[in-house]
Amino acid sequence: MATTPLSKLAYQTLQQGKSIAGLAHKGLSTKLMELVAPDAMPSTESVSADILQTLRSSMMQLEERDWQEAEQGLYPTALLFDVPWLDWASRYPQIWLDLPAIWNRKLEHNVRDLPKTTDSSLFPDYYLQNFHHQTDGYLSDRSAGLYDLQVEILFNGTADAMRRRVIAPLKRGLKHFADRSPASLRVLDVATGTGRTLHQIRSALPHVELIGIDLSDAYLRQANRWLNKTQSSLVQLIRANGESLLLADACLQGVTCVFLLHELPGDARQNVVNEAWRVLEPGGVLVLADSVQLADAPQFSVVMENFRRFFHEPYYRDYIGDDIDARLRTAGFKEITADSHFMTRIWSARKPDC
Repeated sequence: MATTPLSKLAYQTLQQGKSIAGLAHKGLSTKLMELVAPDAMPSTESVSADILQTLRSSMMQLEERDWQEAEQGLYPTALLFDVPWLDWASRYPQIWLDLPAIWNRKLEHNVRDLPKTTDSSLFPDYYLQNFHHQTDGYLSDRSAGLYDLQVEILFNGTADAMRRRVIAPLKRGLKHFADRSPASLRVLDVATGTGRTLHQIRSALPHVELIGIDLSDAYLRQANRWLNKTQSSLVQLIRANGESLLLADACLQGVTCVFLLHELPGDARQNVVNEAWRVLEPGGVLVLADSVQLADAPQFSVVMENFRRFFHEPYYRDYIGDDIDARLRTAGFKEITADSHFMTRIWSARKPDC
C-alpha cells in the first residue's frame, strides 16, 4: 500500500475515530458506575486543561511518528489499518455485560477472584490477581478474548501504535547480524499475551523466526488464533515464565517485552531482564516497552496516579519510580537508550560482544 496524502488522511481519520470511541466508552461507563455503584468509584485527582492538552499533543506526535516510520518502510503502511473490527464489534457487548462484576470486585476489594479450576502451584503469587479488576485475571479464554479491545479503549486507540515503537530499535539492533540470513535470526517476545506485538513484528520482519512466551494458556490460545491461522510464517508459542525462560543460553538475536514490567514486583523485573541477557547471543538486542515513568514524564504524574487508583495495579507505584536503566546495567547490557512516546517508554540495550 503506497503512502499518499489521501492514505495519511485516512490513517488520521481512523485514529481520531478510535480516540473518540475510547473516550466515549470511558465517559459513559464512568457515569454509569457513578449512578449504579457510586461506592466503587475510586478517589482520583482532577486533570487540568493544560495536562489534557499536553496529552493530546503527545498522542498526535505518536501518530505522526507512526505514520513516518511506515512511510520510511520500517513496516508496511497496511499495518496502520489492520484492525479486527468485526471481531471487536462482536465482543464489545461483553465489555458492558462484565461491568457489574468489575464494580462488585472493587466494592469488595477482591483482587483474587480467579477461576476455581486455577492450579495456583503453576504461577507465581504476584500473577494470581485480577489486574485491572478484569474478570478471571489472565486465566480464562473470556479474559483473553476481551483484552485487546479493552487495551485499545484504555489508550484511546493508540495501543498498536505504541507497540510498534519497538520495531525501529529492534530492526536497528538486528543489523548487527546483517551478514546472516534473516531466516536464521530468532526473536523472542516475553509475556506475549494475545500476540498483538508479535503480529506487528512479523509484518516488519517476515522472515525472522519468532517465538512468544506467556504464563497463560488462555492468552496463548488467543495468540495462536491471531498468529497461526494465515499463510504467514508460523510463530512458536511456549507457556513459560519470563523469570525462567525455557530456552538455551545465547540462542536468540533479539528479545522484546511489552507492557509487562509495571505488573511485576521489583525482584521479578530484574529477573526478567537477567533472563533476556542470558538467552541473547552477544551482540543481541533487548527492546522494552512499558508505561512512562515519573523521571521522564513528570507532567503526567497525575495521570499515572489516577491510573493506579482506578485500576488494580499493585506494582505500578513502585515501577514508575524504578530505575530501569540501572537494572539493564546490572544485568550487563550496554548501549542503553530510551525514548518516550505518548504514555509509553521504550528502552533499547545491547548485550556486548565477548
